[in-house]
Amino acid sequence: MNTPVTERISEREQTRWQSLKFFGKAWAFRLRRIVAGPRVRRFEKSFTAAENRVIAESRSLLYTNSAVAEISLQSGKVHNLRVAASFLHGLLIPAGEVFSFWAHVPRPTQWNQFAVGRELREGCIVPSIGGGLCQLSNALYDAALIARCEIVERHAHSRKIPGSMAVVGRDATVFWNYVDLRFRPLNPVALEVYLTPKELIVRLREVTALPEPRASMGSDPLVKEAILEGSNDTAAVESCETCNVTSCFRHIEQSKEECTVAWLVDAYWPEFDSYISKHRKSGDWLFLPLDSKRYHVGGYFWNTTGFARVRQAPWEVMKRSWISRRLTSQGAERQRALLWMDESLATRFRRSLPSSATHLVISQNLLPYLWQSGALGGRTFDVLMTRLPLGVLQSTLDRAYRRWPESTTLGDFRTDARFIESEQAALAEARHWITPHNLIAKLGGRRTLLLEWNVAQAERIKVAGQRVLYPASTLGRKGAYELREAARQLELRIVLGGRVVEEREFWHGSDVEMADGDSLEGIQAVVLPAWVENQPRRLLRAISKGVPVIASEACGLHGLPGVIEVPEGCTDALVAALTEVVGGRRSLAS
Repeated sequence: MNTPVTERISEREQTRWQSLKFFGKAWAFRLRRIVAGPRVRRFEKSFTAAENRVIAESRSLLYTNSAVAEISLQSGKVHNLRVAASFLHGLLIPAGEVFSFWAHVPRPTQWNQFAVGRELREGCIVPSIGGGLCQLSNALYDAALIARCEIVERHAHSRKIPGSMAVVGRDATVFWNYVDLRFRPLNPVALEVYLTPKELIVRLREVTALPEPRASMGSDPLVKEAILEGSNDTAAVESCETCNVTSCFRHIEQSKEECTVAWLVDAYWPEFDSYISKHRKSGDWLFLPLDSKRYHVGGYFWNTTGFARVRQAPWEVMKRSWISRRLTSQGAERQRALLWMDESLATRFRRSLPSSATHLVISQNLLPYLWQSGALGGRTFDVLMTRLPLGVLQSTLDRAYRRWPESTTLGDFRTDARFIESEQAALAEARHWITPHNLIAKLGGRRTLLLEWNVAQAERIKVAGQRVLYPASTLGRKGAYELREAARQLELRIVLGGRVVEEREFWHGSDVEMADGDSLEGIQAVVLPAWVENQPRRLLRAISKGVPVIASEACGLHGLPGVIEVPEGCTDALVAALTEVVGGRRSLAS
């Protein structure tokens, strides 16, 4: 006859005094390990090419219980795995050197960014800061065995939980700092540790040629069957969700809160604000640079009502403002500074992310840094696309530079290849690309959520004259060269909507004037044959007022009324479109 759960638990229920005794003994062991324990090295991180052969791999599921009461502990466990993985991913372990888990993973404390997770103690799964790290040590031990490493130190769990690696003896428990996992590879290996939305993956990659490894335990169907079915000597394990003993001092009330969504936004876009307002839930988090109810962002403000928590980063905004004032409006120095400021904001947001946020919606400029830090591991995420992917963007600028090699701006900056790879990898894993930009939407394919551009209702104006507005600074990537050539052929008057950033005499010999603010009076057409245009607000304003727009596909306005699309870099197509809409003194005379 089976003993009732409440009786089994009460027999081993611990008191606070027993817990204090346990931690006293633990600290004695810790001090002994610090003073007299064998010394081990800390290894450096080294970038490992993905082509290097995988000699061992271990995979394990992140979420094994869908009960609402267990969600907070499981999300905390995944957060702890995410933090620990950031210390281990990329380590290069030399041949014959001893790898130590605790030599690289810091003590699990809140100060070190660890959260409350699931820990097996005295036969119960209890809440504990850093709980869940044993899943990582299990996977490391499994991979070390597959790669034929020498096991220097390993401790088995005191109980075998059905469905765990302990059932087949492939487990290794850790407890800071005296219960450690240590192994020695025969040949140099690189350690790869990361989280997908569903799995923890640990790999060892060869650094030099190695003999063929033996079959992975994880691929053996008999081992899989043993793990799934458990074994005869597994012990019952309870958690605060399943046991009914509320007198235990470790007992926590069952959480009614489900997993939440965190929205990480930066520059204001009205299309994104409408999307967030429509899809947010009451428990969601909102991260933004400033509380925009008090500080307007670019003349607009994010709608922050209805969120459970709003987090701001005002120091990041002050830093951006201070740096921006000391930079030129264009150039490589400014682009490097913008990337650094994006990284700083992403880091601030990452440190404040709650472990319960299992789905993120992220502004694109923050994405590569969150991906590189490992903050997206174990989470699903969508991306608010604010520009072309970096790889596409830079190849577009390269094409423009080959077309106009005399440009002073088209070739002034290219970012690091590894940074581009990080964004590509993150975008490939994203659940959705969210954007109103048609060209970006086309690149995203089936994963795209295409929003409508926010075309404000405005009073129509009378279109007259032969003046065309160029609504941008004079830059090669904004189609300035193509418009200059077309305007000279048709003898058109160009109204410049921004500063001349290319050479000072760029418009010499052309009929130009500076725009009078944002007025569209007397403008026959707004023309932007850009190679790159992320946010065509002035074109949208022209559309709302009924002014014809001639723009390239790069402006992302395909299908909107009153828009004539021309290929970027094609002066002949631009001349034909201008002739159709505006005419021109030379064309009229002929």
